[in-house]
Amino acid sequence: MNIYGNPVTRLIAELAALPGIGGKSAQRLAFHILDMPRESVVALSEAILDAKDQVKYCSVCCNLTEEDICSVCANEKRNHKVIMVVEDPRDMAAYERTKEFHGVYHVLHGAISPMIGVGPNDIRIKELLSRITDEVEEVILATNPNVEGEATAMYISKLIKPLGVMVTRIANGVPVGGDLEYVDEITLSRALEGRREL
Repeated sequence: MNIYGNPVTRLIAELAALPGIGGKSAQRLAFHILDMPRESVVALSEAILDAKDQVKYCSVCCNLTEEDICSVCANEKRNHKVIMVVEDPRDMAAYERTKEFHGVYHVLHGAISPMIGVGPNDIRIKELLSRITDEVEEVILATNPNVEGEATAMYISKLIKPLGVMVTRIANGVPVGGDLEYVDEITLSRALEGRREL
């Protein structure tokens, strides 16, 4: 039975199709949107359409941008000799928030995952390899510390090492505020391997 009518039911269904939004959250969002002033709803829908129509991939690093080249790649103050490889634009944003990395990035837009049919040709590895010139000194593999991220890092490492470029992997360890008894064995092992002198 269609309790709310077709427009509301369709809105709920569209919102529920978004990742991380379940049926109840979709319903809550739909009713929030219905309670918003019309101008706010128009602004929201225009923002969605503008993002969809105007955002594209940076021709250098594959990050999301409005321009042909993103602001990070266009910044001459960045160290273009060091490339950090991340899976997703959100990972890049997380590193930028630290204000610790001054190199440039390459966004893969995924990780190798044969279980769901994602192979090396389905992510932006080819574009990364085209960036490896004599000027590049280091490629930092900052893929996620899970099976897919590890497989992707190993695959990329095997492609880049023969080119004479140093390939490094981000350290993994115990999260700040975490209790050791709840940390898995792989993370504990990596934390031990990545220890440094104080």
